Amino acid sequence: MQFEPGDRRRVLPRHLRPAPAPEVFSYTIRAVRPADLPHVREIYNHFVSNSAVTLDERRSSIPYWRDKYALLTRLQLPFLVAVSPGGEVMGYALAQPWAGKNAYKYTVEDSIYLGPGAGGKGLGAALLQALIDACEQIGLREMVAVISDHGAEASIRLHEKLGFVEAGRMGRVGYKFGRDLGTVYMRRVLKPTGRRRGSLFGARR
Repeated sequence: MQFEPGDRRRVLPRHLRPAPAPEVFSYTIRAVRPADLPHVREIYNHFVSNSAVTLDERRSSIPYWRDKYALLTRLQLPFLVAVSPGGEVMGYALAQPWAGKNAYKYTVEDSIYLGPGAGGKGLGAALLQALIDACEQIGLREMVAVISDHGAEASIRLHEKLGFVEAGRMGRVGYKFGRDLGTVYMRRVLKPTGRRRGSLFGARR
């Protein structure tokens, strides 16, 4: 069909126009790299400043995250990030020593945080499942979550979805933003497919 100069193409009514292709939410989960640490810090500090999900009151520093990265690398514990196709860090998950005693060498505590706009899209479940898989591959047997009892309902639901069960509660053990806060303890039994190697958690005494 040809149009003369100055002619306007007919615009279809809204109900007859083809629906736009839905935007695909995509990401890659991989091991953290040193260059990711400033972005991890910003994600965590957002929750420090704006919520009681974490009971930390002071914003974390880059040296703090470098030290944590070095410790988890030395202990061969997983520290994962979810990255957008454009390279943006959208969230992270890590496993860290539980209680710091050598006898707890097969038990870890998880930590998982998503950046603004990344929640409600299945990313949290994907990150936590990847963390569980990584822990099972290195022979760990138990994962523990310590969750604030105020404003962290989504985190509780996420852990329940991934097979965690409540193990207990402690009331009024924290105080932030002018209110008393408690903690919810959840646990999941892991099914190790590998064998734990390397140094024990904590120093020998």
